Amino acid sequence: MTDRVMSLAGKRVVAIGGSSGIGFAIARLARELEAEVVIASSDPAKVEAAVARLPGARGEVVDVRDEGSVAAFFERLGGLDHLTLTSGDWGGSMFTATRDIDLAQAQARLQVRLWGAVAAIKHASRVIAPHGSITLTSGMLAHRPQKGGALAAMGGGATEYLARALAVDLAPVRVNVVVPGLILTEQVLRMPEEMRASYTARLPIPRAATPEEAAIAYIGAMLNGYVTGQTLFVDGGGLVA
Repeated sequence: MTDRVMSLAGKRVVAIGGSSGIGFAIARLARELEAEVVIASSDPAKVEAAVARLPGARGEVVDVRDEGSVAAFFERLGGLDHLTLTSGDWGGSMFTATRDIDLAQAQARLQVRLWGAVAAIKHASRVIAPHGSITLTSGMLAHRPQKGGALAAMGGGATEYLARALAVDLAPVRVNVVVPGLILTEQVLRMPEEMRASYTARLPIPRAATPEEAAIAYIGAMLNGYVTGQTLFVDGGGLVA
């Protein structure tokens, strides 16, 4: 029974944002569990490189900021069992004083992680297996706001409440959200080491997590058919620190 529970054999896992970071770690772990994996991202070169690193995976280009691209992507797929969304809005700083907020830029920063997720879920919901799952991505700033981080907190909070509502609206499809803490993705590894250390020093587990540690939460949400509407933290204890 345990072997069956820990297998994704015969399941199609779609990882939007799967060309790097947490998304690629999800794709790799899903392949290890025998899933058919589709890596999707907006950058063709990154998709090609990711597929080369993960034999047996399929690559697709999709821009979640463009609903036409999203609709065509899911039409090509024809069906799926599990969807994860880890794409982020990386342009510009996430910290801005409230009085200096540029509303056009603020709206643009939510195009991928929030509105892109809505577009993906809208079209995925038409072809996903009845007892499949969707797992979104939030962030710790929604729970531990920092000075100047109101927009980042707003985006994460909106994603979490979206997941809760979708768990009801799309049932029996299960919808959850993962809240990663500091994860050693490509972007984080470009940060100065002393800056990374300052973010994790107070944690009960005083270090950053690997993408693989974060990926386990997403895979767990796929495998556990009794988990929906939940917010799963991979934060080294950041919520209680």
